[in-house]
Amino acid sequence: MNMDKESVLSAITSFSSQNLITQAEVVHAFEAGRKKDISTLTRDLGLSEVLYFIGGFIVFVGVAVLIWQNWSSLNIFTKILATLGFGIAAYLIGVLLHKEEKYGAVSYAFHLIAALVIPLGLGVVFDQVGFNTSSAGIQSLIAGVLLAMYISSYFVFKKPIFTFFSIAYATWFFFSFTNFLIGTNPYFADIKFYEYRFLLVGLSYVSLGYYFSSTSQKDLKGALYGFGVLFFLGAALGLGGWKPSQDVIWEVIYPGLLFAVLFLSVYLKSKSFLTFGTLFLMIYILKITGEYFSGTLGWPISLMICGITLIGTGYYAFNLNKKYFSAH
Repeated sequence: MNMDKESVLSAITSFSSQNLITQAEVVHAFEAGRKKDISTLTRDLGLSEVLYFIGGFIVFVGVAVLIWQNWSSLNIFTKILATLGFGIAAYLIGVLLHKEEKYGAVSYAFHLIAALVIPLGLGVVFDQVGFNTSSAGIQSLIAGVLLAMYISSYFVFKKPIFTFFSIAYATWFFFSFTNFLIGTNPYFADIKFYEYRFLLVGLSYVSLGYYFSSTSQKDLKGALYGFGVLFFLGAALGLGGWKPSQDVIWEVIYPGLLFAVLFLSVYLKSKSFLTFGTLFLMIYILKITGEYFSGTLGWPISLMICGITLIGTGYYAFNLNKKYFSAH
C-alpha cells in the first residue's frame, strides 16, 4: 500500500466528519492489525524454539555417543569433564542468555542440553566412585539433587523453564524413590503398582496445570493438562485389565471418568481434555466390544454399533471444539 501515515489519518478524519466511520470501527481495525502481527511473531518464535530444542537434543546425543565410543580410553577426569562439566557450562550459558531478551529463546536449547547432560554427568560420577547407578537408591539421589537444583534456580531467576524441569525431575524422583521404598517386595512387583502411580502423577499434573492457569506460568498449563490426562486415562484403562483378568470395578467406573474429562474440557476450555477424552472413549468402546462380544455371533453387529458410536463421538468432539475452543 502506497498511502503514507498522513494520508491515512486525513482519510479517517474526513470519513469521521461525514459520519461514514465510527470510533469503534477504527479501534477494531487497529486491534486486528496488532493481533495479526503478534500471531505472526508467535508462529515464528514457535518454529525457532522447536529448532532450538531439536538442536539441543542432538547435542546431547552427540555427548552420549562420544562417551560411549571412548569410554575405555578416557580417564576419570575426562569422563566427568565431558559430561558433568559440559552440562554445568550449558546451564550457565543458558542463564546468561536468558538475561538478554533477544537471546531468551536460544537459551532454551542450552537449558535442554544442561537438563539432559547433567544427569548423565552425575551418573558418571557415581559410577566412577563405585556405586550402582541403576539402583533405585542412586536414581533417587540423582533425581533429588536435580530437583533441588532446579527448584532453587526458579526461586532465583523466576523463569518457567526451571519450573518445567523441576516437575520433570520431581516425577523421576517420585518413581525412583517409591521403587527404593518397596525394594524387592513381591507384593508391589505387579504392573498395577506402576499404573496407580501414573494415575497419581496424572492427577498431580492436572492440578498443577489448573493452578498455573491463573499465574504468570500459565504457558505450562497446556503441557500439564495434556500429559496429565494422558497418564490418568491411560493408567485407569490399564487398571481395567483384559479378559479373563479384567477388573470389573475399573471397567464400570471408567466411562464415568471419561465423561468427567469431557465435561471438564468445556469448563477448563482445554483441547487436551477434549482430544484425549474422545480418543480414550473410542479405545474403551473397542476394548469392551472385543472383550465381551468377539466370541459370539453378535460381534459383527457390535462392531457396527461401535463404528456408529465412534462416528457420533467424533462428530460431537468436532462440534464441541468448534463451539467452545476455536474462537478461544
